[in-house]
Amino acid sequence: MVLKMNFLSKHLGMQTNVTVCLPSFSFADVMEKRQSVYVKGMKYQTLYLLHGGSGDDSDYVNFSNIVRYADNHKLAVVMPCDFNADYTDAPKGPRYLRYVTEELPEMLQAVLPLSDRREDNFIGGLSMGAHGAMKISLLYPERYAAVLVMSGAARSAATMDLMKQARPQDSDGMPIPDMEALYGDLAAFRGSKHDAYAAAEKAAAAGGPLPEYFFACGGNDFALPRCKGGYEALTKLGFATHYLEVPGYGHEWDFWDMILRKAIEEWLPIRHQVIYPAGTETAGEAERA
Repeated sequence: MVLKMNFLSKHLGMQTNVTVCLPSFSFADVMEKRQSVYVKGMKYQTLYLLHGGSGDDSDYVNFSNIVRYADNHKLAVVMPCDFNADYTDAPKGPRYLRYVTEELPEMLQAVLPLSDRREDNFIGGLSMGAHGAMKISLLYPERYAAVLVMSGAARSAATMDLMKQARPQDSDGMPIPDMEALYGDLAAFRGSKHDAYAAAEKAAAAGGPLPEYFFACGGNDFALPRCKGGYEALTKLGFATHYLEVPGYGHEWDFWDMILRKAIEEWLPIRHQVIYPAGTETAGEAERA
């Protein structure tokens, strides 16, 4: 099932939308002859999936097969709306980082059957969402077991400078996010609370649990250097990392849909079944399957 939710966010200071794929009774359950699918206390593993620039919470539903993948693999998928806020807390604006990492999981885990255990939570994204997923997971490595980074990587001080230079001068051109409005003084970005690479160094040195990272990018994608750079930086720090570059693909939905399917079927540590309470008949059936 696909849930379209709208609620008042404290950290955004406004109503916002979130789309959730929640697995429900399916033909696979018929074929497996499961007598009971909905069990009190059941939980789902969860993938927080972040959209790219100029997108919203409907992107993956509209342009990929995420609903089918989620249902087939009994995985809940949460798609928040960030607009062009870069998944950060603006100095004088909405706090999208705290919204995605604190408020949204807290709300959803209270009202939906989503597991709150680290091993059952993953985060991923494409383009701007790749930046968000990588940054969030490095700031909060204790919350996510694995991370999917497609066609991008977390912003660094160097890429911030490039974004500033790329701002269009034509008033009729399509605007891109103003990094100074989102982050403040860009000269102070390196080593700040916004710097995912500084957070990666701290996380690696702390010796705590670290997520596993899966990077993927098309061979013709303009974001290829950034994606490869993110992979190399985390690999050098000792993170468990994987990298896939596919020739012939650019910054496009055909590629992202293919990678989503591969990640859910093969890469992410997904159970591919509902987490049923111990001792239930359905749990026994799932263990035997």
